[in-house]
Amino acid sequence: MSMYSGKIFGIGFHKTGTSSLARALDLLGYRVTGSFGLVDNDIANTVLVQAFDIVQDYDAFQDNPWPVIYRELDKRFPGSKFILTMRPTEQWLTSALRHFGGKTTPMRQWIYGIGNPRGNETIYRQRYEQHNRDVIAYFDGRPNDLLVFNITEGDGWEQLCPFLNAGIPALPFPHSNSAAERKKLINRLKGGVNKLRSLTYD
Repeated sequence: MSMYSGKIFGIGFHKTGTSSLARALDLLGYRVTGSFGLVDNDIANTVLVQAFDIVQDYDAFQDNPWPVIYRELDKRFPGSKFILTMRPTEQWLTSALRHFGGKTTPMRQWIYGIGNPRGNETIYRQRYEQHNRDVIAYFDGRPNDLLVFNITEGDGWEQLCPFLNAGIPALPFPHSNSAAERKKLINRLKGGVNKLRSLTYD
């Protein structure tokens, strides 16, 4: 079965499984790229020029600022596919707080109106939920153009591949950059350090 040959835009906010989506699209054979302009203080004015230029060189796109400009992407690249990665709001907020804390960036300043989530949880929660509502409303009646994709709730190849007219790979769906995966990595590293210590002192 041949895969979809147009552009694919991941338009879920960061910390919604965007890394897993990128890995999955890569495994399916798409040329995938991620974020840009994270520290660009003029991102609000430069985003479209940069994005339209980048689109020429890749098949699939995810992470910021792609979710923010889905309307413009839809108009500029008609016939594209859009994937809204989502997760329950409180899980998303907890992950954002863990990952970003009090660190401010121009990108988050542009998206949320304030650059970091710590102490601004209500603003971040409302912006996240509003984005998801707006995307679903915008693509209402266009099921072939939008896939709502909840990786943390078990969505995987069975939802993604039919949407892209692709065969399902004979391998597990990737779960990249998850807290559980990071914990496993830390435990493996600790185990390696302890083993080295035992070898050193024996």
